[in-house]
Amino acid sequence: MQLLWFIPTHGEGRYLGTAIGGRAVNFDYWRQIAQAVDHLGFTGALLPTGRSCEDAWVLASALVTHTTKMRFLVAIRPGLMSPGVAARMAATFDRISGGRLLINVVTGGDPTELAGDGLHLSHDDRYKLTDEFLTVWRQIAASEVANFQGDYLNIQDGKLLFPSVQKPYPPLWFGGSSPIAQDIAAKHVDVYLTWGEPPAQVGEKIAAVRRLAEAQGRTLRFGIRLHVIVRETETQAWDAANDLIRYVDEEAIAKTQKAYARMDSEGQRRMQELHQGSREALEISPNLWAGIGLVRGGAGTALVGDPDTVAQRILEYADLGIETFIFSGYPHLEEAYRVAELLFPRLPLENRPVVEPQLMSPFGEIIANREFPKQQVQEKTAATVD
Repeated sequence: MQLLWFIPTHGEGRYLGTAIGGRAVNFDYWRQIAQAVDHLGFTGALLPTGRSCEDAWVLASALVTHTTKMRFLVAIRPGLMSPGVAARMAATFDRISGGRLLINVVTGGDPTELAGDGLHLSHDDRYKLTDEFLTVWRQIAASEVANFQGDYLNIQDGKLLFPSVQKPYPPLWFGGSSPIAQDIAAKHVDVYLTWGEPPAQVGEKIAAVRRLAEAQGRTLRFGIRLHVIVRETETQAWDAANDLIRYVDEEAIAKTQKAYARMDSEGQRRMQELHQGSREALEISPNLWAGIGLVRGGAGTALVGDPDTVAQRILEYADLGIETFIFSGYPHLEEAYRVAELLFPRLPLENRPVVEPQLMSPFGEIIANREFPKQQVQEKTAATVD
């Protein structure tokens, strides 16, 4: 199991839908989050893409020099980038980072935003373009010469002179819930991502994509994008969840849902169906809460509960075939530490952090100016995996 975190380049705060408790996000703050991810033992972090975000490639290139281990999940955008340029960007970043790039293929689901960037294609046409893009990108990124004539792309002698560290190229990650998106995933990518739907729906999606991949003679890995609200007790966790939307009013919900209704993203439609713009019945599956989706696009659900319960829910997704979890929490700096403290010991992590013996610095504050605090090991539970 691998756990990734999230770097919030579109804003940050203690509450959703309000400036109350908000904080300025700048390079110093993003660097703190990245270094926490690096230090705590997360595999890496997702950097979002789109008009509401800072450019992920520029920021990741700046953050890579302040980290040593973490990997950066950064988007390439078919229709907004050419495959050759995107292949060179990926190879360069992979080399300067020592092989720490993960690539998120984002077709896009907001026609209004895409029109602002000069892309005027229907939903299915965008995915057909993505198919052509990935066909060419994979050839060029693997240091092959690409010659391709399609409905959208005409590539003549496309090539890459300076290859990536990872072979044949950095792994491709991709999320899309529509049938055409799943076909493309089965044909091209390494990791198929889903947003945090209830386990039964996730299981159906994994089974469908797995069958499509097998028909292509391929196998895929699977990942999920979720928020997480974990506290020492169940009551504290649900209080924190409700507190997160304490300033969200009906006007904000209506405005948000109207904006997302214009999108032609199947994944976004499925997210909206989970809550239907209502505060009622937001726990849509045991410990799976849809409150975030009231005012946030994309990933709109969170796992909520005490550490043992949240770990159990994570393992339930793992039993379905999910190997990678991309988590986030508000505020992202503090919650990164909370997740590492409360969840990491209870999960079978591939890159479990090793705690080095402390010769000078204590764990916790020194008692009465002279005694080190007693180190207590958390009790193992049914959800704990050594």
